Amino acid sequence: MNSDRFHAITSRYSSLRLVVIGDFCLDRYFEIDPARAETSIETGLQVHNVVRVRAQPGGAGTILNNLVALGVGQIIPVGFCGDDGEGFELRRGLSAMPGVSLDHFVTSSERRTFTYGKPLIVDPGKPPVELNRLDSKNWTPTPDSLVAQLAQSVRTLAREADGLIVLEQVDMPDTGVVTRSLLDTIGEIAAEYPNLPILADSRQGLSGWPPLSFKTNAAELAVMLGREGVSLNEAHEAAQTLAAKNRRPVFVTLAENGILGAVADGQVDHVKALPLRGPIDIVGAGDSVTANLTTALAAGANVREAIEIAIVASSLVIHQLGTTGTASVPELASLMQTLPTQ
Repeated sequence: MNSDRFHAITSRYSSLRLVVIGDFCLDRYFEIDPARAETSIETGLQVHNVVRVRAQPGGAGTILNNLVALGVGQIIPVGFCGDDGEGFELRRGLSAMPGVSLDHFVTSSERRTFTYGKPLIVDPGKPPVELNRLDSKNWTPTPDSLVAQLAQSVRTLAREADGLIVLEQVDMPDTGVVTRSLLDTIGEIAAEYPNLPILADSRQGLSGWPPLSFKTNAAELAVMLGREGVSLNEAHEAAQTLAAKNRRPVFVTLAENGILGAVADGQVDHVKALPLRGPIDIVGAGDSVTANLTTALAAGANVREAIEIAIVASSLVIHQLGTTGTASVPELASLMQTLPTQ
């Protein structure tokens, strides 16, 4: 992709209206100074002294962070948080972002806020080291009344959206935002709006999902196919089959082997990953790909162009250590110049 085409695509970002449907959580980082380690008098265990606490939206919020960094004009999250302190922090973090509207983000007393507690050893001159997380999740089914409220929001927003992103982050089915009932609604919307980009991603895998644009990684694809793993050729064939079945593009991320994308007519594009430029942290890389693919497609990019932009974004993100990073359009433009002709 040349610079003129890149500019033509990204110049449309500020006019886009994108909807993010999924499990928004709070990423709460506890930065620990190892020089201040103590031993508990009561238990004899080591004490990690936290010298800084920072919080930011995670899960589907990581995708939203990337959309904000790209300068998307209107971003509407559809999801929920609990009526608790973590929910207050999450809403505060979301509302502080430019272009974000919380009109369809629900605070519910029947849910707790999905939270990742991330202790980090921060030693000057060294990459941060993450310790065992402390997570807080919901373990009961999402109430039907809340699901119905979210479904109505999705129906309303789809009429004027330029693209939808659906992210299932929870591990236990039907305990988060993307329940089976909500998926049925999204499937109906996909059938009604066949040209609307709707990109789906799930930690549980996308088996049984309605015909949307799937974004999956090699490990998740292997599970879908009932195999131990998949080769590049097998990923190529599976993406072709899924795209033809769904009548929408399908994307497979392949770590150091890049990203491939297939369209319904059988064409497959494969873009290799950029070389590493130092230490990496892969947290958030997949979400950056999801955000950049959807935004580029909504702005008129073809599948190969969208993959090229997403490859560069993921390269920028993985080199941001100790955080779930993002990539801005100027950063993308700078690194795009190094993308080899493939």
